[in-house]
Amino acid sequence: MAKAADRAKRAARTSVWLEGKARRSTSRRGDQPTGLDRDRITAATVRLLDAEGLAKFSMRRLAAELDVTAMSVYWYVDTKDDLLELALDAVCVEVRLPDTTSEPERWREQLRELAGGYRELLVRHPWVSPLIGQFLNIGPNWLRFSLAIQQAVGNTGLSPYRRNGAIAAVFQFVYGFGTIEGHFLARCAAAGMTQDEYFRDAVGSVNEELATNEAVRSAQELMDSRSEGTVSQMWARDFTIALDLMIAGIEALLDPDRPLTPPATQDPGTGARP
Repeated sequence: MAKAADRAKRAARTSVWLEGKARRSTSRRGDQPTGLDRDRITAATVRLLDAEGLAKFSMRRLAAELDVTAMSVYWYVDTKDDLLELALDAVCVEVRLPDTTSEPERWREQLRELAGGYRELLVRHPWVSPLIGQFLNIGPNWLRFSLAIQQAVGNTGLSPYRRNGAIAAVFQFVYGFGTIEGHFLARCAAAGMTQDEYFRDAVGSVNEELATNEAVRSAQELMDSRSEGTVSQMWARDFTIALDLMIAGIEALLDPDRPLTPPATQDPGTGARP
């Protein structure tokens, strides 16, 4: 009987990019359907995930899209998870990578370009967000993206200790922002409404039915500031301002004498440090 630790270790290694799976020949046998290969299967998977979402995706549905049997697909991939990993890496190529080696002083522009491309990827393909948390993300395109991030943040001059926090601050923020924006767009599409129509309808309903709620009344000033422009412009404005704040935070840490956290202060009543 396998020990729990052994099972956990195997799970941590599970990936289409490990154990030679990704380097496997295009099929396992010579009688594969004409014109079917792993690239075509992966492209069809991306199309289905974009059109119908992750919850509705199945190997049977994919086979129908390709006009083959489900077993034909398994000649090229071992599992559904392997195929989802291939699709996840395939779309990452859409993120344009800036030159992070020749002009290190342009790290601000490099971070903005990487963050903006990542946001666009998450919004364009809402199924990417949950899969990022499910897999190791060690496909060739994700590794190139990861290297560009490391180099751009390295160009700031931050120490490795602070670099980790900078990467987390910027790209976990983008992950959350892009995920929420993508979900909003999906709700608009499901309702058969544009972003502006959905936003006006939702805000109007909240203001009408929760008019006395303290949180709603308190947010009125913030909502008034969003009265100009489209919802798409609102998303872009909020993203730009938030990213500017992140970059300003990195700049504030570039002083080597600045402590990572404020020093403890004395309690004015006792003189003791809390």
